[in-house]
This record gives sequence, C-alpha cells and structure tokens, in this order.
Amino acid sequence: PAVRHGRDGAVRAVRLAPTRELAAQLGHSATRYGRHTRLEHVVIYGGVSQREQERKLARSPEIVIATPGRLLDLMRQGFVRLDAVQFLVLDEADTMLDMGFIHDVRRIVAAVPKERQTVLFSATMPKAIRELAKQVLTDPLDVAVTPVATPADTVEQAVYFVPRPDKRTLLTRLLRTDTIERALVFTRTKHGADKIAKGLLREGIAAAAIHGNKSQSARERALAGFRRGTTPVLVATDIAARGIDVHGVSHVINYDLPNVPESYVHRIGRTGRAGARGRAISFCDPEERGLLRDIERLIRRSIQVVGDGRPRS
Repeated sequence: PAVRHGRDGAVRAVRLAPTRELAAQLGHSATRYGRHTRLEHVVIYGGVSQREQERKLARSPEIVIATPGRLLDLMRQGFVRLDAVQFLVLDEADTMLDMGFIHDVRRIVAAVPKERQTVLFSATMPKAIRELAKQVLTDPLDVAVTPVATPADTVEQAVYFVPRPDKRTLLTRLLRTDTIERALVFTRTKHGADKIAKGLLREGIAAAAIHGNKSQSARERALAGFRRGTTPVLVATDIAARGIDVHGVSHVINYDLPNVPESYVHRIGRTGRAGARGRAISFCDPEERGLLRDIERLIRRSIQVVGDGRPRS
C-alpha cells in the first residue's frame, strides 16, 4: 500500500522523529522523493513559531513529519487531526525513549486509527521499546539488520591517552596545528559542548555548539556556519547530531568517548564519505580505558595510539 492523494484534506501518514534536525532531513527527503506526485507534506517541530506550521497544515497535507511534543501541541489546539491516518512511522524509537518522548508517542498512537500500517525503527531494543512495539504493532514482521561495526577504510583512526583536565589544551593544539578544514567535535553532555565551544572562541578558534537546549534559530545558525566553513568547528552531543548531514567533514574528534560502542562508528562515519579521506581522533582519559576496549572489541581492531596529550613543557 502507498499514500495516495485524497480530496478530503485528511492526514494519511505520520512520521515521528526525535530531533528537529532529523525531522528537517526527512522533510528534505520527502520533497525529493515526492517531486512527481501530488502529495503535500509538512514538517513540524518545536523551538520555532508555530504560525507557519499552522498555515501549512491549513493546506491539508497528506503527510506530517513531526517531533512528538509540537505535534501534540497542535493536536490539542485543533490544528491537526489524525483520525484518518493509514500509515504511522516511529523513527529512532530508542532515541525518543532516551529523550523522554515515550509518553507523548503513546498519546499520538492513541489518536490514530487501529486499522493502519505501522513501522518502528530502533537501533537498539531495550525493554521499554519492546513493550512499546507490543502495544503499537500487530503481528509484526521483525527485520534485524546487522549493526555496522566496521568503519570505512577511508577514515584514519587515532587515539590520545590524555588526563581529562588536559583535553581542552590538546584540542586547541590540534585545531591550530592539524590540517583541519571542518571538524565535528563530540562531547557527552550539553554543558560540556557549551564549555568547549566557549573555550575555543576565547582561543580565537571559530566554533559553535549544538545541542537540545539551543533554540532552533541558534542551531540553524550554527549548522549554516559549519556548512559554509565560516565556523569550521562544531561541538555536538550525539543526540543533537542525529539528522545532521554535512559534506566535507575532514575530522571527527571524540572529546569524550561514547558510552555505547556503536555510537563511535556512527560518529566517525561523518568523515571519510564518498571516497574522501577523513581522520577520527579520540581523547581517552584513564577512566575511559574500558570504553576504548569496548570500541576496539566492536570494530575488531586496535586504534593507533599517537602519543599522550599532556601539555608540553
């Protein structure tokens, strides 16, 4: 079955995404794939005025791509009804769980007809997601894709063993001396992303932070500067980086190693694309040695140690 153009102005398909960036990226894909159809779509997310979204909903789109919170707001205000939905897609369900959207998702599911086709995508299947799947899926077909555990050969990987207090100095030194055109720096927390970006700015290095606490306009400005190259360093959390698709990233720097080994592969996959060479540099403090071992076990190789990152005397 497929979404078809209707004359009754009803929403036929809903796709939920955890972040604004992913929702926007899905919207771009809908524009590209729907170019030769009569289907209309609208992208809905928070952090911006909802007036433009209300205007687009008034044009009776068949497809709604949305983050859960803003969609619920518009439903409560009567701007969108889901009682004719035939297709429901839950994208990155585990991330929506991590971000606290699971209750919003359940409310949205309750608003759509029981007779529908539902697709749930999730990189991991924790207990809460399995329970959600039982609630929203009927006699589902389970398709498991082998996790990507092998980084591209075009990505050169290296690790510095460095005490945590010295990471900032090492990052500044690398950004000043390495041939870096565009670097994506990953940190574990929103506060850490802000702190790192501000520290780089004080050192005269153009940088911006992107995370869930930033307004949509601030996130869009940061991304625009990163794409143009006027802000060659973007500091991000894993969740905020979901949906970011920027070409020409020469370096990925893991300021903090991820708690989940698979996230390492996803992170460094931002560089070395389309046959281009890329470099992935990780900082590992003594408390992160276990995380590094987990990563090396996943990718089935040892990451080259290029030295320690302690300040030079």
